[in-house]
Amino acid sequence: MNYEGRLAWHETLELHELVAFQSSSLIQLKRTIRSIEDPELRSIYRQSIRTLEKNISELLRFYPSAPSVSHSDSYEEQENIRFAGTLLGMTKSLIRNYALAITETATPALRDTFTRQLNRSIPLHAQAFNYLYRKGAYPAYNLEELLANDRRSAAQALRIRYD
Repeated sequence: MNYEGRLAWHETLELHELVAFQSSSLIQLKRTIRSIEDPELRSIYRQSIRTLEKNISELLRFYPSAPSVSHSDSYEEQENIRFAGTLLGMTKSLIRNYALAITETATPALRDTFTRQLNRSIPLHAQAFNYLYRKGAYPAYNLEELLANDRRSAAQALRIRYD
């Protein structure tokens, strides 16, 4: 069987994670750069923005190869979704970082502390996910809708003017 030109489900989900995270990050960078006065840091932000824009544009080209592949919310609802998405990404990263730190820890008291903090972070991730899921912003069980949401979010992130 020839699979050229098609993506597998597992790689499509990884693609989704990367596009969703980078789109959320790009929106945040573009909104924050206006407040940065230090020229060197502002330059780093500009480079980061250009990098994420290029990454997102390149990744979106793979969406037509995804397996099987709107609604309009108020501005306030869109903002809440973005805030919750940022929280979801933060908690996901926090959980991954704690899990990695635990595997590198030799001191039992520190390992116990990391484990406790990891266990406190997991419910936060679940709350952020459940909020997004209830709002229809994270259709985890509908791949086609999930990818359509990514496209909308990425398009919005790419359209935002930052300088």
